[in-house]
Amino acid sequence: MVYFSERELGARPRTREDVPANVWQGIVAAIQARIGNGSFGASFPEKCLDGYGIYGTDEQIMRQAILGQFPDLQWPPNDQNPPNGYQVLDLVEFCHAHIAMPRSIGGWHDYYRHYHLAFDQCPGQEEFRTVINQIFTRNGLAYDLQENGEIVRLAPHVLREGLAAALFQTGDQQLDGLLETARHRFVSPDPAARMDGLEKLWDAWERLKTIEYPADKKDSITKLLDRAATEPTFRQALEIEAKALTEIGNKYMIRHTEIGKVPIQTVEQMDYFFHRMFALISLLLRTTGRGG
Repeated sequence: MVYFSERELGARPRTREDVPANVWQGIVAAIQARIGNGSFGASFPEKCLDGYGIYGTDEQIMRQAILGQFPDLQWPPNDQNPPNGYQVLDLVEFCHAHIAMPRSIGGWHDYYRHYHLAFDQCPGQEEFRTVINQIFTRNGLAYDLQENGEIVRLAPHVLREGLAAALFQTGDQQLDGLLETARHRFVSPDPAARMDGLEKLWDAWERLKTIEYPADKKDSITKLLDRAATEPTFRQALEIEAKALTEIGNKYMIRHTEIGKVPIQTVEQMDYFFHRMFALISLLLRTTGRGG
């Protein structure tokens, strides 16, 4: 559903990475409504006493399952003590894995005053994703619950399309793997995973330098830049950028962790370095016929 304000003013920028209390409350409401209508009954069945069917969600069993997975999460929730953002997003993924669309089967069970239920997982998951993603969108959160049940972080807008469209066909399986891992890790909600993605991107850069002539790294990067740019001014700009990014990787705590290396202190810095390196690598891959 698109509300009036979105039709008139457009959607909020989706840049927020914390999970405020109102978002937590909206997610709780979405989960509890689906507990109430039996949507979790396939995984946590409330069985009819006659032994012939499921008529809802067993809240106690579901609570025990949640606490078994997330020992630091209070469920049922306490509005006075909301969980941290990671716990909220983990719970959403848990619920997506266990939800299914309930539908009545057979006739009304008059003695126990209920219908028995059957369950369709894909429609239930799709409906749940729609509700959760609308909560994220309305509140400007940089997260998206995807069809596979994973929540990914939406990369900064300037990077988003490039990351989604990139195709790595370098001819070197290990380089393709490093690039794909970097892309996948960088859209994680967890800053530690994103840092790992940044490190993998720099590892890919060092390997890319040797792709033209593995026996001599310096000669190889020269050949790579020569192929990427024939116009002298742009060729010089690429060389300056390549040297600058190599120096960044050596100076900051990206490729090395020795004392004296400069730590990356904010997610904004992480985004900046990733964007800058990804742009160069993507250009070099595209201009040399290796995807990108």
